[in-house]
Amino acid sequence: MKKSDNDPLIAALRKKAFGYTVSEQATEYDAEGNETKNKVTTKEVPPDLSAIKMLLDMGGEEEMSEEELERERRRLLDLLAEMRKTEKRKGRSKENGTE
Repeated sequence: MKKSDNDPLIAALRKKAFGYTVSEQATEYDAEGNETKNKVTTKEVPPDLSAIKMLLDMGGEEEMSEEELERERRRLLDLLAEMRKTEKRKGRSKENGTE
């Protein structure tokens, strides 16, 4: 099968390999069916090592430009910083007994 025949599959694999952001919506209704609460949360899905390995086994990714590499580097550093902040907040809430 040609690579172009698998474009949706390759795109899904790349998405999983590089990580992505997903939004989830939760809506609550009262007994009459009226909307009472609507909450949207955003979650970061980290890169998946199995997907990375599969991409590499398939011949790897096409070369990234310097701009793309720098953009990816910044994204990963921002993600790491956010994860560290979250861990610190969790640590503080455990210390205070508020978790």
